[in-house]
Amino acid sequence: MAGSLISQSEQVFIVHGVENDFRSDGRSSIDYRPMELETDVVSHASGSARLRLANTDILVGVKTEIDIPKPETPGLGKIEFFVDCSANATPEFEGRGGEQLANTISSTMQRAYYSPQAFNLKQLCIFEGKQCWKLYVDILILECGGNLCDAVSLAVKAALFNTRLPCVKAALMDGGNIDLQLSDDPYDSKQLDIGTAPLLVTLCKIGTKCVVDPSAEEERCSVISLVVGVTGNPNFYQMDENDIPNIKCKCSTISMNGPGSLSPKTLKNAIEQGIIAANCLDNALGDALLREKQEIFDFKKHSYGFLK
Repeated sequence: MAGSLISQSEQVFIVHGVENDFRSDGRSSIDYRPMELETDVVSHASGSARLRLANTDILVGVKTEIDIPKPETPGLGKIEFFVDCSANATPEFEGRGGEQLANTISSTMQRAYYSPQAFNLKQLCIFEGKQCWKLYVDILILECGGNLCDAVSLAVKAALFNTRLPCVKAALMDGGNIDLQLSDDPYDSKQLDIGTAPLLVTLCKIGTKCVVDPSAEEERCSVISLVVGVTGNPNFYQMDENDIPNIKCKCSTISMNGPGSLSPKTLKNAIEQGIIAANCLDNALGDALLREKQEIFDFKKHSYGFLK
């Protein structure tokens, strides 16, 4: 992962602090840094979001198009992730320095979202075996301050929550071909169900303990990091929770980065720690998105100008 150079004495200070469950910025091992989230920031995209996690800045835009489903999955839609690392994010991204990191993040997101327990691709199906929606999720890393995977997954889920798919008005069969008529009204659209969409939690092993949301300096002190993909809870993204059963979060993907190793006990504890952190993140993200949605709805209820 990208980060800044630190001295040996700083590494010793960080490692000893983690051993005592007191990190250099005052957090415990399961605390995240402050976040700022904003949705609908790109006017020409179907959905967008920008998230800032301390010094990490992520911009996500979602574009939609009609495509043909895969023969092996005729009832499912498609989703693809593209990551671009800005050269201004960190000196390590100059030239082609960010390509390997971008490929790693995009492949991790692809595995997490194509897990059967995660994002429901059936909602992207238009006509089974004929046509479906294809989502292009473009991720731009504007600034790198550590913990890119977690920030990317949060921004992607917020952008998908903000995404609207045009309603299909008519479908005419002509010579075996399907002609779709999509609504031109921006308000005549449907929202994606992103309740079970996964979040990624990165746990860095520093010394003998694992910490979530590692800073760039902490990543320099870690020999191995574990990225856990955890499915979400739909209850966090609904105004009325009475009709939805409580769903337990599950691990959808696991990947390791670095030359180090984890013992079976440490691995098990890290996965459990990641599930707890993901559940807290999912709850906070759902509250923020629903609060913003309610504020927009309340604003639209009032008439302004000469129509008032």
